[in-house]
Amino acid sequence: MTINETVRSLVRATRQIIETERALGGAVLPAQGTPLPVIERPAAALAESAESVAAPAGVSAAHAPTAAAAPRAPKLHSDPAVLARKAAALEAIAQEIRTCCCCGLRAGCTHAVPGEGNPDARLMFIGEGPGADEDLQGRPFVGRAGQLLNKQIEAMGLKREEVFIANVVKCRPPGNRPPTPEEAAACWPFLKRQIEIIEPEVIVVLGNAAAKALLNTPIGITRLRGQWQELWGVPVMPTFHPAYVLRQYTVENRRRVWDDLQKVMERLGLPKKKD
Repeated sequence: MTINETVRSLVRATRQIIETERALGGAVLPAQGTPLPVIERPAAALAESAESVAAPAGVSAAHAPTAAAAPRAPKLHSDPAVLARKAAALEAIAQEIRTCCCCGLRAGCTHAVPGEGNPDARLMFIGEGPGADEDLQGRPFVGRAGQLLNKQIEAMGLKREEVFIANVVKCRPPGNRPPTPEEAAACWPFLKRQIEIIEPEVIVVLGNAAAKALLNTPIGITRLRGQWQELWGVPVMPTFHPAYVLRQYTVENRRRVWDDLQKVMERLGLPKKKD
């Protein structure tokens, strides 16, 4: 990475932090003298960094899957002012996403799909990208896969509006193909800021493409699923994408996903359901 590229990266990172600080009313920037947080990016953007030399092939050392830390204490945010600031911050990001042209996806889609849900959600679901139905409505997981996800959320004893649902990329890739590393890198700052604002206790990552992008790993979802990972101290549970389950609608696959979600329920302290 050249000096000019490094400077531009720092400027973008600083601008993102300041925008989030303004939206949250001063709750994000560290005190004077405290180092600013590093804005990490997916593997494609980190491929030439020094840290990738010491990490396994294709995996960033700062971002590689690890065993999850001990459960966090449940969030107790109930102050309407806190919720309002978080909602405003997320809406500001959504407006940026709707006008973003950092990659070629926006030109070929009908609507950008920023994400939706509880701005202070304990649980966050992250998929790979919008499909045809999502592109038409500008909302995540509203097609057949979304209907299955809704059932899974309800089986956990939750409502869709209680969680937050987002995707790695915010615009539909042509033909529903997996997003490229460059497309994921372009959307990465948006997703990172969403996670920082929401502060979920657990993230469920849905499917192969999303898991590889979020966890910056070459390991496939078949090996990753059901095993706790960690991202910036947040426990992450990889599992199959609902669309895959619909394509491979077997008792075994449905059982595997339910087993994964039960681990999430246990981590969140939710009552365990009977099989």
